[in-house]
Amino acid sequence: MLEIEYVDTDDLIPYTNNSRTHSESQIKQIVASIREFGFTNPVLIDEDQNIIAGHGRLIAAKQLDLKKVPTITLEGLTEAQRAAYVIADNKLALNADWDIDLLQKEIEFLKEIDFDTDLTGFSLSELQELTDFDFSDDNYTPEKEENYNEAIIQYVLIFDDEEQQARWNQFLMQLKADYPDLPTHSARISEYLFDKGI
Repeated sequence: MLEIEYVDTDDLIPYTNNSRTHSESQIKQIVASIREFGFTNPVLIDEDQNIIAGHGRLIAAKQLDLKKVPTITLEGLTEAQRAAYVIADNKLALNADWDIDLLQKEIEFLKEIDFDTDLTGFSLSELQELTDFDFSDDNYTPEKEENYNEAIIQYVLIFDDEEQQARWNQFLMQLKADYPDLPTHSARISEYLFDKGI
């Protein structure tokens, strides 16, 4: 059974070959997250208190002047396993994708209750790119979209060549210009099909 043990931050040893970097802006995000939610994700270490996962959290903890942090010791790893896990812990999470519709609903909920969406780790530009909506627009309210009876459209597009993909992208850009009040591609396509009587 894995046990959580609080260890002095000065006793934890960063992995010298850790290939994952942490920018100043990301550390600020981690600091903000710890302040808001607490230190919810223990640092993973080996028997000699070498860090396997949690380098960014340790940096943030020191900036917050935390003397101890929660840790979990992974016992019995070979040197190769430890090196591989340092990479895997960072990479595997990056391999996940997002359900854009659910993400948009969750962000809208957070905005509706005036929760700081920066604490999700997304910047406003990233949220806009992922959800096709300008979350910096204070004029937006979820009620606007509730009044729009949007059809549910699911599609997978396979392009024969780059020119075909470019034409599709131009079409989406034109839809965005033609239907500026609609927040998503699916909403615009639905309205376009309705207008065309399709």
